[in-house]
Amino acid sequence: MTFVVEPGPLAPALEHAYLRLEQSRFADALWNRRLDVWTADAGVQKTIANRLGWLSAVGAMKPHVRTLRTFAESIRADGFTDVVLLGMGGSSLVSEVLRTVVGVSAGFPRFRVLDSVNPDAIRSAMARAETTLFIMASKSGSTIELTTLAAEAAHRLRSSGVTNPGSHFVAITDENTALHTRARAEGFRDLFLNPADIGGRFSALSFFGLVPAALMGIDVDAMLTSAGEMAAACTDHDPRRNPGLALGAFMAAAASKGRDKLTLAMPEALTPFGLWIEQLVAESTGKHGKGVLPVTADGSQVRVGDDTALVVMTLAGQGHAQAPAAGVPTFRIDLPDVAALGGEFFRWEVATAAAGMLLGINPFDEPNVQQAKDATRVLLDTYVREGRLPVPEPDGAVEGIRLALSRSARAAVDAAGPFGFLNVVRSGDYVSLLAYLPPDDERFAPALARLQKTIGISTGCPATVGYGPRYLHSTGQLHKGGPNTGVFVIVASEPAQDLAIPGLPYSFGTLELAQAVGDFESLDRAGRRALLILLPGPDPSFLQQVTATLLTPRP
Repeated sequence: MTFVVEPGPLAPALEHAYLRLEQSRFADALWNRRLDVWTADAGVQKTIANRLGWLSAVGAMKPHVRTLRTFAESIRADGFTDVVLLGMGGSSLVSEVLRTVVGVSAGFPRFRVLDSVNPDAIRSAMARAETTLFIMASKSGSTIELTTLAAEAAHRLRSSGVTNPGSHFVAITDENTALHTRARAEGFRDLFLNPADIGGRFSALSFFGLVPAALMGIDVDAMLTSAGEMAAACTDHDPRRNPGLALGAFMAAAASKGRDKLTLAMPEALTPFGLWIEQLVAESTGKHGKGVLPVTADGSQVRVGDDTALVVMTLAGQGHAQAPAAGVPTFRIDLPDVAALGGEFFRWEVATAAAGMLLGINPFDEPNVQQAKDATRVLLDTYVREGRLPVPEPDGAVEGIRLALSRSARAAVDAAGPFGFLNVVRSGDYVSLLAYLPPDDERFAPALARLQKTIGISTGCPATVGYGPRYLHSTGQLHKGGPNTGVFVIVASEPAQDLAIPGLPYSFGTLELAQAVGDFESLDRAGRRALLILLPGPDPSFLQQVTATLLTPRP
């Protein structure tokens, strides 16, 4: 819970942010849900009023701790060997953080998050369907990723001899949603109805985070206790003492002075937590030409510059040995143990709410997320009608790899065309490598890391990696709604072995490619500089070719 702020040149702006929080009595307004601190617009206030349930999540969830333990024990007792969570965005990323940072306790089923429609990723996650429990986690239950993945899971269960697939499903959703109705109709093993006024990216301390935590054997009570202690500290009216308000003021003050790249420097054991911070902060603040981009770095790869502010996180005093460059604004957090993640979820939620107020935006909506979904739907409708998926005409090709530029990128590149794409990057930009490939696949991770490193060295700007369609539900909002400082490299591939979607006239490979092309078209319409790379197959050597030839470091 402790924190230290070293504002450096940010000191005047930070003090101004503190004063604004004090003058608006933000701590009191937050806890009493006084909506006018964010906006005077009655319509926007109504939206925000239905997104503040996370403030009381700890109290709402505490009575369910014993039920969650009993539920988790029943899954073990009934012989399930695996748990696969199907979800997108905040509904799934908290589980991935808990799995990779805290870990699955001995004797509990293997746990995996499936937030990809990549055929190889699906086959790997569902390899033991007959002994797998599938969790459908979604506020609505109607997203295309969730419905198609659930259809494939049910198909595999029937094929393995399970006569009642619903007995292998659990739903986490809001009341009276499509998923709620489905769970009842199909006889799901269990159903957890979440408070409807908790948004997906603010849902870590609700059933969306706690049901998976219990299934991993994590001490849910300890997580909630940590969160409760943080919540109590975040009632302090003084933003200099309030751990959530202090962080929110730091983020907003930095962004107001052009330091909108929030570098998260942390030990390797904590780096997955950066994924959750990324989706919370980027999706909440990235709109109306504003935004904060979290950039996760381990101790050996911390980039600092005039556009950077640092959050240095340590675990039990260990972790980040590198001293930041002199004059770089720094916010330091030390976690006593991994159970303190409960408190950190809450700290960052309060910080994001405060930063939104200070930046003059509504941190609880996502106005641009629907764009890529709509573009994907148009492409799929075309495929159904014409039997082909329309893809952009290439601006260049090499060894079967096709490259297409957005209009803004085409206007900015030099004579090298797409082969000199990185020359469009300017000081103050960031570059996002967006890969429609199987996440956590050891074949591709090293090649993506090399490509990310090449981009960072070549441009001198922060380079991030995101997997599609996961990022569409997190940083995708910032990409299209935030400042036009993003440069995007989308990598997609023809599948080596496609996979049909039960009941639909297109495959998972077609769906994945449609999502990649749909987001490229959305970025194009938003005036963003983007490059679409279509690989002829899911072979890491093609990524190596991209690194060595297509994105050559500038002279």
